[in-house]
Amino acid sequence: MILTAFRRKAHSRSIDALYGMIVAQARTPALYSDYGVPDTLQGRFDLIVLHLVLVLRRLSRDSGGPRGYEAVNGRGLGQGLFDAFCRDLDANLREMGTGDLTVPKKMQSFGEAFYGRQAAYGVALAAGDPRELETALARNIFEVAGVDPRAARLARYVRAVVDRLDSQEALGAGAIAFPDPAAVAET
Repeated sequence: MILTAFRRKAHSRSIDALYGMIVAQARTPALYSDYGVPDTLQGRFDLIVLHLVLVLRRLSRDSGGPRGYEAVNGRGLGQGLFDAFCRDLDANLREMGTGDLTVPKKMQSFGEAFYGRQAAYGVALAAGDPRELETALARNIFEVAGVDPRAARLARYVRAVVDRLDSQEALGAGAIAFPDPAAVAET
């Protein structure tokens, strides 16, 4: 019984660490300078969502460990990451001065954007045609129809992230090794 409290604390630390790594990677300057992602609130939101979706996709493959040990359960960890994302959005809205009555409406809009992008990226990554990912990125991040050279570069980076995440044994320990966007841009 007493060990459950320690497991929850370790689980919470893993989630905080993973979410912090996702946000840090999404704020890497090369993603804005080398890939042309707009350095705006919307652009930053889009990159956090993109990285979160890629990590959640990877975590969905992890199966649960022994009963009660959620830190290795990809599903529980994924839900914790999504909850951290929502708390972060809520806190940022309030910090920017959004009123208490408006926050739930904005959060609903963010949720719809997240789930729409998650579905689009999932379908695009599963497709046999690499242009599908480019099209999804062009539409969701660059807000253009069709293929865009920036989206093609970003798609190469996304595939490098997917490959790197797929090669990692377990993310439950609270560490993600993302590829360097500047190095991927040069290839």
